[in-house]
Amino acid sequence: MKKKDKTLFRLISYTRPYTLLMLIALLSALVSVAVTLLIPVLTGDAINYMLEGNVDFDSVFRYIYILIALIAVGTFFQWTLTSCTNSLTFRTVRDLRNQLFEHINKLPLKYLDTQQQGDITARISSDMDQVSEGLLQGFTQLFSGVLTIIATIGILFYLNWIIALVVLVLTPLSLFVASFITKRSHSTFQAQAVKRGETSGFVEEIFSGHKLVQAFCQESNQKKAFDVLNAQLYTTGFKSQFYGALVNPCTRFVNNLVYASVGVVGALIAIWQDAPMVLTPGLLFTFLMYANQYTKPFNEITGVITEIQSATAAAKRIFRVIDEPLEESDAENKVLDKCDGSLNIENVYFSYVADRPLIEGLNLNVKQGQKIAIVGPTGCGKTTLINLLMRFYDVNSGAIKMSGEDIRTITRKSLRDNYGMVLQDSWLFVGTIRDNIAYGKCDASEEEIINAAKLANAHDFIDKFPDKYDTMLTENGDNLSQGQKQLLCIARIMLTHPPMLILDEATSSIDTRTEMKIQEAFYNLMQGRTSFIVAHRLSTIRECDVILVMKDGHIIEQGNHSELLAQKGFYHTLYNSQFENS
Repeated sequence: MKKKDKTLFRLISYTRPYTLLMLIALLSALVSVAVTLLIPVLTGDAINYMLEGNVDFDSVFRYIYILIALIAVGTFFQWTLTSCTNSLTFRTVRDLRNQLFEHINKLPLKYLDTQQQGDITARISSDMDQVSEGLLQGFTQLFSGVLTIIATIGILFYLNWIIALVVLVLTPLSLFVASFITKRSHSTFQAQAVKRGETSGFVEEIFSGHKLVQAFCQESNQKKAFDVLNAQLYTTGFKSQFYGALVNPCTRFVNNLVYASVGVVGALIAIWQDAPMVLTPGLLFTFLMYANQYTKPFNEITGVITEIQSATAAAKRIFRVIDEPLEESDAENKVLDKCDGSLNIENVYFSYVADRPLIEGLNLNVKQGQKIAIVGPTGCGKTTLINLLMRFYDVNSGAIKMSGEDIRTITRKSLRDNYGMVLQDSWLFVGTIRDNIAYGKCDASEEEIINAAKLANAHDFIDKFPDKYDTMLTENGDNLSQGQKQLLCIARIMLTHPPMLILDEATSSIDTRTEMKIQEAFYNLMQGRTSFIVAHRLSTIRECDVILVMKDGHIIEQGNHSELLAQKGFYHTLYNSQFENS
């Protein structure tokens, strides 16, 4: 079995919970096809009552009434078929999208760090739309199309085996057309899906940094890069649509050939004196209608093939993410109920890439309530150390122990519940200011939210908005200043009162006067609690209990501000260089 077939069958397997809808749709297709195939026979019989100037109006009108009733029945069951297939498709895609989103949330950070955000977004949105469209077309038209082909050829053999053979002999031509288009369209639709994801990722990346693009006057260069991607997308899209566009003219050619063949052979039989059966004008009309109905599903099915090819290509991209291994389960690990704030790092080695060591032989003992500052040049391992503390990544060797417990033996949730984390890049979502502050504690009272905002010095600017805490934020809080966004992120942490705190350049976007107030609020909040502060501005960490100076993954100096200055080492040089440059 080909891999693409496995992808399609895997996709169809998601419809299993909705077997009842599938059965109702199949039954509706059967009734609809049966009615559709009965209409030509009745129409032919009605025509036979209007021959040779002797019209039997009673019989003709009787057939007309029957035809009207059948058309009404067929319409109802066609509506039922469409409703069931719509419900089946959208529920299936909903389940698949939920699984994809849930899986992405559980993927290790090392996978997400290597992917374009826009490409991941494209798999959840545009790729899912392609899957939905393919399933919808497939279920709706394949059900009735296949049944129509099988039933029509059976009826034709029953009515006249000669004409049935003519139709049957021409059938391989329809199959050849479908096979020709399928083989050549699959790879092009797959390439188009990949390029669509790359283009979406590029566009999201550029728009998220649009200010910097303009600041560095890179609009023309980015336009050139986009033109290259867009040209590649055009090429793959043109090829896929070219083969898709072949469907209609090729199948219409086959349709007309079958229709003409049935008409010619039927006419010859009608005038053939020694014919094995009499072919009346009404019966000839019936055969012509059947010839048209027989070839029409091939036209529809080959059209559906392009949609299914596109859906299969999109499904492959979705399943690639779903098949990515999740973080190793820690369900069997113990829950850390109480954290005393102590932390021991014992001979830790870690690297993102096996042959490029980053942190080697790192040792550190942190006592309860200490304020630990981490400083050093870019790339020395400061943020990496934070990632290890939070278990976004696991150490290659050695151990990190919280309250005496190896963090690999406790659940990630109970570990991260003990940390409050404020990053340099503030993250806010579309919602009210209240919702954003209460993100870490959804059941917080109004009083708690306001107190947290006051501690973070955010209450004053919030109170100036007409809607105050009900003020709606746009995407990523773009209707606030960078400093205001950072203050809300700090208020979010102050609301949770964690026993340990991580500040990764948390005040880098705040003016000096506000920063002093925030530092004071932080120190008041963290009395008796352990905190890790990653900072480039060394003036903000002078009051820390311990300052770790990192370089090339090693702690090269350790002590408080006065002790490190007295050593006149790397920290002394780093500290003085900042004031010389200021």
